Amino acid sequence: MSEQRSTPDPTLTTLVGLAGYTELAAFGLLASRSVDAPDLATRQTLATAAGEALGRQVRLLDLVAPDAATVMAPFDGALADFDARTTPGSWAEGLLKGVVGLGVAQDLCRELAAGLPGGRDAFVRAVGEPRPDDAATAVLAGAASSDGVLAARLALWGRRVVGEALGLVPVLLAAHPPLATLAAGAREAEPDGGASVQSWLVARLTAEHTRRMDRIGLAA
Repeated sequence: MSEQRSTPDPTLTTLVGLAGYTELAAFGLLASRSVDAPDLATRQTLATAAGEALGRQVRLLDLVAPDAATVMAPFDGALADFDARTTPGSWAEGLLKGVVGLGVAQDLCRELAAGLPGGRDAFVRAVGEPRPDDAATAVLAGAASSDGVLAARLALWGRRVVGEALGLVPVLLAAHPPLATLAAGAREAEPDGGASVQSWLVARLTAEHTRRMDRIGLAA
């Protein structure tokens, strides 16, 4: 008899769907920024980072099912409104949009993983922890450090992008009840006062965003 694969918890499947879709978006953005990068070294750096995003996606999807499209389908178009509201005006703004916007989405998935009834460790291993030497972050940090005017513009742009990204959080939780369940579980696992689940989650994401901008050398 062939071995039957156990049915994964629906909250894990939903979280993997969101995380996998986010990594697909990260791949697309990094690949597109690689194509029109200002120099060959940056092109290669971002192309490599795009490949790493697909690697994370494969590891995530292996946790639940081999059919990527089925798992990610509930989130198809979830970033459309965010994209429409954050049209970059330059190559650097486009890259920062990815670092900030998709970074918030990745952080959201890591936070929600704390509410998983099982499989959290496997999920965290698949998606990985935030890296201070992330390729796109390093590219932006170098550009900002060499051009004060660009740094000021990017700081303003980052504030706009993170506002739109954080605005997606309650939309996602409302549209996908399993994510709201995970948020409540994560909040219970790490109590820190009387804040509501949503306020607690946004505060956590904002704090990580500030650390991300610090690594780039930009004011959050």
